[in-house]
Amino acid sequence: MSNQLRVGVLTISDTASLDPVSDTSGPSLCRLLEAGQYTVQATACVPDDVKAIQKTVTAWCDDLDLHLVLTTGGTGFGVRDCAPEAVLPLLERQTPGITHLIFAKSIQITPFAALSRAVSGIRGQTLILTFPGSPKAVKENFEAVANMLPHAIDLARGGTGKKVHEKMQGGPRPSGAAVSNEGTKSESPHGHGHGHGHGGHTCFHHSDRESRTEAASLGLDTPVSRRLRKSPYPLIPMDQALATVMDRITPLPSVEKPVNESLIGAVLGQDVVAVEAVPGYRASILDGYAVIDTDGPGQYPVTAVSIATASEGTATKLLPGQIARITTGGALPEGATAVVMVEDTQLIKSSEDGTKEEIVEILAKVRNGEAIREVGSDVQVGQAVLKKGQVVSAVGGEIGVLASIGVQKVLVRQRPMVGFLSTGNEVVNHDNGEPLKMGQIRDSNRPTLIAATKAAGFDYLDLGIAPDSPEDLEAAVRNGLEKCDIVVTTGGVSMGEMDLLKPILEQKLGATIHFGRIMMKPGKPTTFATVPNPKGGQSKLMFGLPGNPVSATVTFHLFVLPALRRLAGYENYMWPSIQAEITHDVRLDERPEYQRAIVSITAEGRIQAQSTDKNQMSSRMVTMLGANSLMVLPGRSTERPGVAAGQKIECLLIGKLV
Repeated sequence: MSNQLRVGVLTISDTASLDPVSDTSGPSLCRLLEAGQYTVQATACVPDDVKAIQKTVTAWCDDLDLHLVLTTGGTGFGVRDCAPEAVLPLLERQTPGITHLIFAKSIQITPFAALSRAVSGIRGQTLILTFPGSPKAVKENFEAVANMLPHAIDLARGGTGKKVHEKMQGGPRPSGAAVSNEGTKSESPHGHGHGHGHGGHTCFHHSDRESRTEAASLGLDTPVSRRLRKSPYPLIPMDQALATVMDRITPLPSVEKPVNESLIGAVLGQDVVAVEAVPGYRASILDGYAVIDTDGPGQYPVTAVSIATASEGTATKLLPGQIARITTGGALPEGATAVVMVEDTQLIKSSEDGTKEEIVEILAKVRNGEAIREVGSDVQVGQAVLKKGQVVSAVGGEIGVLASIGVQKVLVRQRPMVGFLSTGNEVVNHDNGEPLKMGQIRDSNRPTLIAATKAAGFDYLDLGIAPDSPEDLEAAVRNGLEKCDIVVTTGGVSMGEMDLLKPILEQKLGATIHFGRIMMKPGKPTTFATVPNPKGGQSKLMFGLPGNPVSATVTFHLFVLPALRRLAGYENYMWPSIQAEITHDVRLDERPEYQRAIVSITAEGRIQAQSTDKNQMSSRMVTMLGANSLMVLPGRSTERPGVAAGQKIECLLIGKLV
């Protein structure tokens, strides 16, 4: 573990959230930390609100992977104090010993310490402690645990605490040696206890991630006869699953990019201000003659010609009683106040060779400023023309505006990289050109998901096919995590004996599996996990999609593409939703279902939806043919066993209307 421990300090206070300057306990805690071996990487002030507290603490633990999160405030008996209620549900393991140590120290100082409801525990690899809200109490609480915090953090992150043990025992012990403590205790990776005797301090910890008891999956070497018959992962509703994913995503930082077609699909990282006026000179809107409007109709000599072209000189000066021939976009002569279209004129006299106009009659009366684009009439210098968060579309409008206002480069959010890995001994490349052997299937998942990713404008990496081998699958996933922001696997997430992804994530990669089953059809075993980023910062995202092609495609559209958009900075990252009239009866499933459908607009303007096929089995990829939407069907109930033709149903548009 690094010598510098990364910490987040969260002040919980209605007052401080509105006026951060009033916060005294947070800065006091930061000073205590920075005087030691800690780096305060994140600070925030939130109101006494459970959701606001949970969102910040969860992000710091799961995305920033901080070593330590300390909260101050909200632990008392006040009606708004809710820090324990917010933090306790987030903890995967409580640490009552640390809580007791803080209380024991505080109660010696003041009996009012009994009014604190502090809690502590571990989430993932992050230690979380809740302190009271006064600078004095914060100092006392921190000093109570300061000496043991580095050791506790080391253990929480899978360390052995060896150096601390050796220091307490007066030096290193021979490897594997037993320690006498009123008897004999042998070191065992399966035990966890503390013995205190004349020989010093003895501490046995589960340091091997493969033996972590909090992991829901069984060990990779568990024989098939002892495999679980029921999933250890709770079945959660769809809205909870989506929120779980999106709450753990922070948009990527911005980078500077040149203004060209590569910006299509990018999200602006800041407002864009015009550095040049549009137009940059007084220009004619049409072909005709520049005039002085007060001259009125009549015959006038043509003294100049102005066409739309670059010129180093200044515009010709126009005097009363003169006109100048001008083309659309041409610069107006100095003194001109209007333009008369060529259709409202008549040639009176031309040069002897017929190549020039000498006298032209103006037939119409024009107003001052008519048919003229004044300098900056479209865009003025310094005007904000594009807003932060705006998406550069493929229509061309945004790039056209950027090109016209003199902006050469813009800040845009980094594009996330997503990697696709198929799994299974039975899976072969779709284009291998060889006849299939008994039991083999062609990989349709990677080509499908890659095509959808490319169409959405995101960068991708083809990670190939990994066989059902723990070593090969682990290596393939590690390779993807090193190169990608998101890794998507298909297959290996259900209850089969060769479904290895979940145990590898938990036991080999230190991942936190946030959910492993969703109340939906298709896609029930869809899995989402975050993996600590070894380079620091936001955790890598892992989506384990089912192996059935339709399940993989549907869950990709419902989870992965919105996650990519959110990571890329899109404010509207979910698919658009419309109400459509269903054209046929549908029997509902016990689970909410996402049927593949075609949404169209009739000649009368009605929006209708029709399932692509009556048989919507998750293995039938043909049900995706022509689909431009996912029909959102509710779960079956006694009151509503089905949906009748003509009823309105929600449809998520994943393609163009037909």
